[in-house]
Amino acid sequence: MDLPEGIRLVEDAERTKNWKRWGPYLSERQWGTVREDYSPDGSSWQYFPHERARSRAYRWGEDGLLGITDREGRLCFSLALWNRRDPILKERLFGLAGPEGNHGEDVKEVYFYLDSTPTHSYMKGLYKLPQAAFPYALLVAENRRRSKIEPEFELWDTGVFDGGRYFDVIAEYAKASSNDILIRVTVANRGPEASPLDVLPTLWFRNTWSWGRTGEGYWPKPRIRQAAEGSLLAEHASLGRFRLAADSGPGGRLPGFLFTENETNAARLFDAPNSAPYVKDAFHEYVVQGRSDAVNPESMGTKACALYRLEVPAGAGITLRLRLSSEDEAPEEPFGDGFDRVFADRIREADDYYSALLPAHLSEEERRIARQGYAGLLWSKQFYHFSVKDWLEGDPTQPAPPASRRVGRNRDWTHLYNRDVISMPDKWEYPWYAAWDLAFHMIPFAEVDPFFAKEQLLLFLREWYMHPNGQIPAYEFAFSDVNPAVHAWAAWRVYKIADPRGGRDRLFLSRVFQKLLLNFTWWVNRKDLHGNHVFSGGFLGLDNIGVFDRSKPLPAGGYLEQADGTAWMAFYCTTMLSMALELAAEDPAYEDVASKFFEHFIAIADAINTLDGTGLWDEEDGIYYDHLHVDGRSVPLRVRSLVGLLPLIAVEILSDEVVDRLPGFGKRMRWFLENRKDLARTVAWMEPPGTEGGRGHHLLAIPSAERLVRVLRYLLDEREFLSPFGIRSVSRFHRDRPYVFRLGDKEHRVAYVPGESDKGYFGGNSNWRGPIWFPVNYLLVEALERYHRFYGETLRVECPTGSGVWMDLAEVAKELYGRLAGIFLPGPGGGRPCHAGVPPFERDPDWRDLMLFHEYFHGDTGKGLGASHQTGWTALVIRCLGKT
Repeated sequence: MDLPEGIRLVEDAERTKNWKRWGPYLSERQWGTVREDYSPDGSSWQYFPHERARSRAYRWGEDGLLGITDREGRLCFSLALWNRRDPILKERLFGLAGPEGNHGEDVKEVYFYLDSTPTHSYMKGLYKLPQAAFPYALLVAENRRRSKIEPEFELWDTGVFDGGRYFDVIAEYAKASSNDILIRVTVANRGPEASPLDVLPTLWFRNTWSWGRTGEGYWPKPRIRQAAEGSLLAEHASLGRFRLAADSGPGGRLPGFLFTENETNAARLFDAPNSAPYVKDAFHEYVVQGRSDAVNPESMGTKACALYRLEVPAGAGITLRLRLSSEDEAPEEPFGDGFDRVFADRIREADDYYSALLPAHLSEEERRIARQGYAGLLWSKQFYHFSVKDWLEGDPTQPAPPASRRVGRNRDWTHLYNRDVISMPDKWEYPWYAAWDLAFHMIPFAEVDPFFAKEQLLLFLREWYMHPNGQIPAYEFAFSDVNPAVHAWAAWRVYKIADPRGGRDRLFLSRVFQKLLLNFTWWVNRKDLHGNHVFSGGFLGLDNIGVFDRSKPLPAGGYLEQADGTAWMAFYCTTMLSMALELAAEDPAYEDVASKFFEHFIAIADAINTLDGTGLWDEEDGIYYDHLHVDGRSVPLRVRSLVGLLPLIAVEILSDEVVDRLPGFGKRMRWFLENRKDLARTVAWMEPPGTEGGRGHHLLAIPSAERLVRVLRYLLDEREFLSPFGIRSVSRFHRDRPYVFRLGDKEHRVAYVPGESDKGYFGGNSNWRGPIWFPVNYLLVEALERYHRFYGETLRVECPTGSGVWMDLAEVAKELYGRLAGIFLPGPGGGRPCHAGVPPFERDPDWRDLMLFHEYFHGDTGKGLGASHQTGWTALVIRCLGKT
């Protein structure tokens, strides 16, 4: 792409310019995380709550409000706000800790990611600050009072936004060069009366000096000092010298500066002497408590801010201008005529980039969804730092960790050393990576920034991430948890999406493939318990979908044979087969391993369909089930859920044209099909219409055509899985007829729960017993497209079931894409289903075009639920737009 933003992407990838050095890499919640937890029992929420965040220096990262930092998290910038009514200075987002919420942890703020280019040459975010005192106590008390069958109590439910009595605080960033960042903060009073607001644009260094360590990532203590009137100078051993210039505010007055240290206020927290006279919470003490002695009168420290005291007229706005520049790239006139011109240029270039990227036929609303979806995806990149070995050992200048740490969480991951910018699920609710989430993030990333997509997928396979045994780390709460095996699929899709045919990145594919061989072997050795090609694996990302908590030992010492675990491994095989065949086109050495994955897939497909008679297939019901082995019996767990639909995703097509180009593979495949007819029954063959000479395609799939159709009857039945907004995770059939399983004197029950979870499994903040989840929906729809490429018009199904309307599978896929996109598209009344029942989105023109990309969606209404900024995998909606 020859547009300016496309050129910047290439320059950054080729390392001729460092365009991505600065970005939105600042977390939105560092408190309450595992890496900041030094408790004896792993109670991270209680050990480091929100109340302590303003006063305690973080060990592993930083957080802030609509902020930025460099790719190593050394120097940070964000906003702090005080409406002169709140009890604390707003330096970070507030939310409920996991034990406080009736549905687990939940951010209780309103903010939106509005725009970003992939190099972050332009970024725009919005925070809505109430003018009344922030209702901290009410939010905690009311959510604690509510039961799990009641909805969460949100900030807009408190009435603080009524009458427009709030500020829209808009933060914009534009890069004049890779180390010259222009900042524009606009405060708009949406209320009927003038209202005061103190704005504190804050610059600070992450604390890397208090822990008694040296080596990579530990530098001498830096400093920030006032350089001249209206500017700060920040000096760091590795980052260099940066200046923050602050323009005059209303009335032409330059702001004053405040200074302190990014050091713990031990006196407040522990009733112990402070190591420095000026501490982290000094700006809160100065502004809110009126303590002028809290800040350093010598105008230096490791944390500093400008202080703008504003009176914002009703219905009006005030814009503040700042500029963060390396000393060698800082202009002589930071706020001359060029300032606004740079913003205008970057906004125009962002528009041009997305105009070229998005399909021309998208409607204005679809473009709005895509633009905000990409913005959320790009804003959710975060600097993530965690060395498990150092965390387990503790730091030389800090109290020794409790002995229980050596037998506790992540003790067998001492090789893991993370210090990278990583795509997060949600920088507040999940400010730590999750391996299978990240795989889905990379599908939309492959279009907007293919360089980043490839880098992320390779990163998680490097020696300092992947365990020596081949396991990919899951997430910091338990790196050894088992996530679905989707990394290979993501790499294969990124390979095909990122570059045009004939120009694809074979080196990337080869590098990924070699490391995935280790991961595949780990799966086979650890999760095929009896060597019969039927897999277990645990909860596999689907949290509470099972009859039992699948992450824990099962009742009575039994074990599960999992339909989803087996499907994921068959899917892994078909993907690795496709990758091997692609690489074999130029390197015959890959033909042998292609044969291995071909035969391994057939063994798995045969086992799931025929082991002990019918495998995990239920001939009477026409769907796949998990089987519980207990007391010498094999018991199908007859829950109609995604577990039974996932075998559909393991499907791939081999054309004779490809096979003929690979004589070694072709010879082995033909021998296998002729001599192992007991297994070859799982491979279908079809000659496409108009093809001569018996040349055609082989279909590798778990279900036969007959079984595929039977499963699709459930999937496309609106009384079962088919919602107006996609595919439900558990069939609606179980609303009135819950599945009940009795083992001994204990009853286990699964019912259709279309909204938030009514149980506390996995913290209670997610629910796979009814809602719609984009990642699995997307995999199923893609699979239908692959089936159509094989069956074409020869296979048509009723959609919806019982409607009398018959479609081929490509048409079914389009129907499902349309339903998923419909979650975000305005309905006949103008409201978006994702915001159903939320008054400000329905009534306030300053909310109507804003979107939250939730973790999952109500199975009947499409309302967004769970984490409110999980744009990572929910950004998959972008690939659903314009398909109908």
